[in-house]
Amino acid sequence: MSTVEEAPDFLEVLSDGSVKRFVPGVVPASPESTNGFKSKDVIIDSSKPITGRIFLPGNPTSLSKLPVVVYFHGGGFCIGSTTWPGYHHFLGGFSVASQSIVISVDYRLAPENRLPIAYEDCYCTLDWLGHQVSSEPWLDQADLSRVFLSGDSAGGNISHNVAVKVIRNKISHVKISGLLLIHPYFGSEKRTEKEMAEEGAGDVASIDMFWRLSIPEGSNRDYFGCNFEKTQLSATEWIDEFPAVAVYVAGLDFLKERGVMYAEFLQKNGVKEVKLVEAEKESHVFHVFHPESEATRLLERNMTEFIRSH
Repeated sequence: MSTVEEAPDFLEVLSDGSVKRFVPGVVPASPESTNGFKSKDVIIDSSKPITGRIFLPGNPTSLSKLPVVVYFHGGGFCIGSTTWPGYHHFLGGFSVASQSIVISVDYRLAPENRLPIAYEDCYCTLDWLGHQVSSEPWLDQADLSRVFLSGDSAGGNISHNVAVKVIRNKISHVKISGLLLIHPYFGSEKRTEKEMAEEGAGDVASIDMFWRLSIPEGSNRDYFGCNFEKTQLSATEWIDEFPAVAVYVAGLDFLKERGVMYAEFLQKNGVKEVKLVEAEKESHVFHVFHPESEATRLLERNMTEFIRSH
């Protein structure tokens, strides 16, 4: 068997269709408080399967209801897990910094499960949340009127597409108060200026590979899940129903250009609040690779401020 697609150290797709994923380590959940937070693994839908991890502040500063952050990990829709060390430590620390309940979702991965499956899995997490809040002790303090969708890279893309699905379906058991997209992963058949530059060829090749593996067979990069300009909402839905959005970009990230374009697209469509924040000297998903860094602490503070103001 030969290798047909490869992301060194992360993913290898073989000619028979099988997939090898290389895991950088796994951190088990800890129901006892460690580093100020505690965590618990949950089954969201055993039939698919979809699992998740809940993070709680070890000693909440308030006995009142806490906002809920539903987080979707990155990885080009093909790799990643909330159990990876970077995600575990970042999300646990963020639950403490923001005094929120964080639910991180392990959705099904491509290419075995191509889009829109990741969107459907993550959307059904909101149904699970609405049903579990009365029976899961770890959700006792969950305020379902203040739910935020967040994620990095492909997870930022998922946050947008789940929000659109919520608006279309008019769900009422949770209220999406805001989106926090970190270094979101979008694309299109039309190349950007940076993507056409010779020095970007390696980045473009990697990005294109993950799109080939994740979008439906026969689709191209103008698939709605890739190209945000294909989002179908009415003018009223954009203006009156789309939640407030914070888009976080990194100055050294090849995807920064697409993140800025996404924020401008929302503003053009009349979304009531769009905030763009840049970490100037940082790279793609630095908060996962360096969860203890000062740049990550600043990101946590910015995200906490956004949540507290909504």
